[in-house]
Amino acid sequence: MVGCVCGIIIIKFMNKILKKEKLNENVSRITVDAPHIARAAKPGQFVVIVPTENAERIPLTIADTDTSKGTISIIFQIVGATTKVLDSLKEGVEIAHLLGPLGTPSHVEKLGTVVIIGGGVGIAEIYPMVKAMKKVGNEVITIIGARCKDLLIYEKELRTQSTELRVTTDDGSCGRKGFVSDELKDIIAAGKKISLVVAVGPVPMMRVCCDVTREHNIKTVVSLNPLMLDATGMCGICRVTVGGKIKFGCVDGPEFDGHEVDFKELTDRLKGYKDVEKRAMDHVCRLLGG
Repeated sequence: MVGCVCGIIIIKFMNKILKKEKLNENVSRITVDAPHIARAAKPGQFVVIVPTENAERIPLTIADTDTSKGTISIIFQIVGATTKVLDSLKEGVEIAHLLGPLGTPSHVEKLGTVVIIGGGVGIAEIYPMVKAMKKVGNEVITIIGARCKDLLIYEKELRTQSTELRVTTDDGSCGRKGFVSDELKDIIAAGKKISLVVAVGPVPMMRVCCDVTREHNIKTVVSLNPLMLDATGMCGICRVTVGGKIKFGCVDGPEFDGHEVDFKELTDRLKGYKDVEKRAMDHVCRLLGG
């Protein structure tokens, strides 16, 4: 759609949901018509979505792009009111507002052996990094973990792109019974020379992985998910402390040196609006009838 205000041409892209899939009961994948974002997006970047008019803004990682079709894939977990609204949208519906790509892209280079770890919905978020690191010639050992087999996602895709894929579940229903950090410890104990570890997922998982690598002086990058509003570096809501300095998750990140992140502060800030989020979720569930 093209309009004109005071002689300035304004282009509004129609970001239609072309395909919607349930990856498990709490995680969905949508394929969105967004050629401008698909062409520009790089691994590690994200978009801000406003699913319907008057809904709130939420940041979501770009899990994949198809430049030939002009589409992006977004994976999200239904954890709050806005993701519940987003999940209610059907194929063919247009997203009200979509901004991106945002954030600093992942640094991709040939290093040797790279271990990339994904937990929960973070499994899908590591997919672009796994592909990119393998493409430039790295040995990529991927570790993914979830509470149980039913919650594992992107296993087939990551197995295809990785040099080696290791799977863990808390209950042992698929792969190793245990945590991703257990597999990381085993790789290190076997004497494998690791040039870089990347961890994406729940904050406790990323913190534990950093604890494991710190004692072996292995460079570790984490992708942080602080509370975020404008996502352009102006509001300061997504501030995190890294190396004793204030950084903004939206423009300085989302990736940071995991050994320098103040995980306690990050965890405390993420808990700040739990009561408000619950009331909003209850309200949306009543409106949507579920």
